[in-house]
Amino acid sequence: MSTSTSTAETSFASAPRPALAAERENTALIVVDVQNGVFAESWHAGEVIATISDLVQRARDTETVVIWVRHSSGELPPDSPQWQIVDALTPQDGEAIVEKTHGSTFEDTDFEEVLAAKDIGHLVVTGAQSDACIRSTIHGGFARGYDVTLVSDAHTTEDLSDWGAPTPDKVVSHTNLYWGFESGPGRSARVQESAEVDFVAPRSDS
Repeated sequence: MSTSTSTAETSFASAPRPALAAERENTALIVVDVQNGVFAESWHAGEVIATISDLVQRARDTETVVIWVRHSSGELPPDSPQWQIVDALTPQDGEAIVEKTHGSTFEDTDFEEVLAAKDIGHLVVTGAQSDACIRSTIHGGFARGYDVTLVSDAHTTEDLSDWGAPTPDKVVSHTNLYWGFESGPGRSARVQESAEVDFVAPRSDS
């Protein structure tokens, strides 16, 4: 083996590594795609927005990190009215907004860098859509070693039953049902109603 290769390997081995998700101490409330164009057709939109608003305030009151996620696409072009976050929910100065163009908040974004910088290992997930960006994000987080709590009454979706999908109430219920059975070594998945959320990470039994 050449000297240059050995030196490179030694340097890599001795370089400090960021803490893995499972080793991090903090919790963040993740608010996914609460945008005008998303919630215009969403099931029980007003109730879900009010629930998320309450969670955001409780997170701020307990100094829990709040991270906002905003989607851009052909239907949600940047800076358009439909791309804007709904008026009832307003990010505060200092709260990160992660811009994405894929379903999962983890794909081709700075989300993991934001989480690492704030020592976040537990994600409390809310927003839309249950069967799209919410599903992609909770699975993406769990696969990367994060504890993931889905707030059962703080996510929603639109009615796509004309295209063969279940009705929105069934989509939300099924997402809550199956996520409660998700498991893996060293991290936990759980479902909580908003009233139960205390922003404390679950303990993994694995």
